[in-house]
Amino acid sequence: MLIILSGLPGTGKSTIARELARQLRAVHLRMDSIEQAIRESGVVVVSLDDAGYRAAYAVAEDNLRLGHTVIADSVNPLPVTRRAWVDVAHRAQVPAIEVEVTCSDAHEHRRRVETRATDIAGLKGPTWPEVLAREYHPWDRERIVIDTAQASVEDHLETLRAAIAARVR
Repeated sequence: MLIILSGLPGTGKSTIARELARQLRAVHLRMDSIEQAIRESGVVVVSLDDAGYRAAYAVAEDNLRLGHTVIADSVNPLPVTRRAWVDVAHRAQVPAIEVEVTCSDAHEHRRRVETRATDIAGLKGPTWPEVLAREYHPWDRERIVIDTAQASVEDHLETLRAAIAARVR
């Protein structure tokens, strides 16, 4: 199964993805890690976003074909990137669950962005103005919406585990 977590920086995607991956013993593909590795490689690319997503799609598909559950953790801001993740699942012949992670409390969201420390060496997180200016298109199809301002991480994980169980039946 491919579990696709999407949302602006600072909403809690990686926190949820990391714990869900631990609980499910799944592969956690974190776009921040992939893009930072590309930066550090010194490879010059036209678009780091494009290169990172293409690398993640390939690694996800390889792992799905091996029978692993994969959790994709990225902003996933555009319809084209959202379709591409679902296409990965279709090619691997596994179900996909799309999850949009939000934080409806703007003050809490800003606090998270401005106070979080990264666990990826060399990665500089976005500023609050950069998060606000980030291109992020509204969704045009069904997905699970997790509002991290409304409940605990464990509550969100319970919601996701129930959705996963429903898809596995």
